[in-house]
Amino acid sequence: MDLNQVTLNVTDFDEAVAFYRLLGLKLIVSSRGEYARFELPSGSTTLSLHLSTTPTTNGPTIYFECDDVDARYTALCAAGVTFDSAPQDENWRWREARFRDPSGNALCLYHAGQDRRFPPWRVESVG
Repeated sequence: MDLNQVTLNVTDFDEAVAFYRLLGLKLIVSSRGEYARFELPSGSTTLSLHLSTTPTTNGPTIYFECDDVDARYTALCAAGVTFDSAPQDENWRWREARFRDPSGNALCLYHAGQDRRFPPWRVESVG
């Protein structure tokens, strides 16, 4: 099994498409001003947007991994993206900077390296 796609509800379709393009995602599908799909710069998972009249509340956090969180943070700030938190080292050994898209979806730039899948506290398979 593989995680293929994540779809986020957005309240302003054009604003959301522009925002995710600014983040560096490549628009590959746009339909009727209500659905868009993006490829990310690496990997095979896609991110979709779907127009909704209901704002997102307490949804999942979407994590975008990059090699240099600080450089990406600085570039996005210069492009007008507002962050909730500047890059910081977390006690789970990831470097993170948190922000939201224009519809309020929670996002995080992060770098975890090997610790993403293989932290020192990883659970070994049982039985």
